[in-house]
Amino acid sequence: MSTWTKRNWGGEYENVAILVAIGVNEDGYREILGAAEGMKEDKQSWISFLQWLRSRGLNGVKLIIGDKSMGMLEAVGEVFPEAKYQRCIVHFYRNVFSAVPRSKMKLVAKMLKAIHSQESKQAAREKAMSVVKELRIMKLPEAARKVEDGVEETLSYADFPFEHWTRIRTNNVIERINREIRRRTRVVGAFPDGNSVLMLVCARLRHVAGTQWGNKKYMNMKHLDTVPEDALFDG
Repeated sequence: MSTWTKRNWGGEYENVAILVAIGVNEDGYREILGAAEGMKEDKQSWISFLQWLRSRGLNGVKLIIGDKSMGMLEAVGEVFPEAKYQRCIVHFYRNVFSAVPRSKMKLVAKMLKAIHSQESKQAAREKAMSVVKELRIMKLPEAARKVEDGVEETLSYADFPFEHWTRIRTNNVIERINREIRRRTRVVGAFPDGNSVLMLVCARLRHVAGTQWGNKKYMNMKHLDTVPEDALFDG
């Protein structure tokens, strides 16, 4: 994930991205993997961040969940090419809603949720195509295009155990972290330098990790044993 804050950069105050990675370990517990500052949320910032995580021993990554950040998406393909990418379905829905009038929002929301309530990836694909047709009939061509072009990258969760689906098709796992960081950084407003930003962010990350957030098992990783290894690392 990334969040934005304002800090002094060369005598001027600029918005800079704070990159944070969160993972679920082999025992099923959530962990803070690391945090770093990126001048922008661009490909190079994400590559540097992910390479740093890899150099610290991060390996065996099977799935990376995020929003449609092209910088992150391109970096993931370079640094962790063996991992699948799952676009957060909540962010996907919001993107589609941007092309839907308020009067039709509830109906379209039900249509989109129906895609991800299917029992298999193939069934979800077929449902998505029927949704695309319905959207075109409703005179919503831009929403139809967004679904048609983007739905496939929201279906990677279906390659994993059914028991994990609700946990891995969104990046809700980071929402508390994001809220906590924003709540604290807003109080400060503008930071004098990058170190002060990261010190505050890391302090809040340690606090959250020490609560039930990090001490309660999040997923039963034994379910992964039922999935062939080559199915998880087929690109």
